Amino acid sequence: MTEERPLVSGGLHLASHLARPPLSTGRANQPGLVLCHGLPAGAGSARTAGHTFAQLADRIAADAGWVCLSFWFRGAGTSEGEFSIGGWVEDLRSAVEYLRDGGIANVWLAGFSTGGTLAVHVAGSDPSIGGVAALATPSDLSSWSGDPAYLLALAREVGVIGPDAKPDLAAWAEEVKALDPLGAAERIPPRPFFVAHGSADETVPLVDARALADAAHGHCELHVIPMAGHRLRHDPRAIGILLGWLERQST
Repeated sequence: MTEERPLVSGGLHLASHLARPPLSTGRANQPGLVLCHGLPAGAGSARTAGHTFAQLADRIAADAGWVCLSFWFRGAGTSEGEFSIGGWVEDLRSAVEYLRDGGIANVWLAGFSTGGTLAVHVAGSDPSIGGVAALATPSDLSSWSGDPAYLLALAREVGVIGPDAKPDLAAWAEEVKALDPLGAAERIPPRPFFVAHGSADETVPLVDARALADAAHGHCELHVIPMAGHRLRHDPRAIGILLGWLERQST
């Protein structure tokens, strides 16, 4: 189902899709999951970013019995606004509050690629988040913080920011540094922490997944998927493992 209540972040309306499990699976302390897409890849890809995440939300609701919210960060899909890392962090926090305002107190996060980094960051700074799943997730964003002009060029290429936008690049660099994925991962335990990565990821090296798991000092369920690439959203093995993990958390 598509939720009628609007998701608003910083005055911007964000496109969203809310999936609920069958009524027969309803229970007290119903868990809720926020799905986070990553930065689009390819020229002009912002409009189609995360276009299959609503389908994934429906499957998680039906198969794992979770309320699941997928949404599009500012500048992506049909969401209003333009990209910045700080803005995307604000959007994710707003999505968490959206579920809480709807009566879901037990909110978890799952993110792919950059969305995974944001999920780890928000969970690391919000101890009320129940747990985190990070798939194909970078643990080192120094290429962005060290060269924010490169990040701006990338954002313009994919279309999450307009060609004439002139953001404060020094502020962008500080926003990226503030994510500190490894420091955030260290703060997640003893809450459940799931990391999945393809052994043949051509975009984010496998060492990033191992670094996230190591930062959690062994309190992490790490899955390396043989010969899988970066787009784990479209790898049925990764989705099956994620669903199994979610089902185990809610028993």
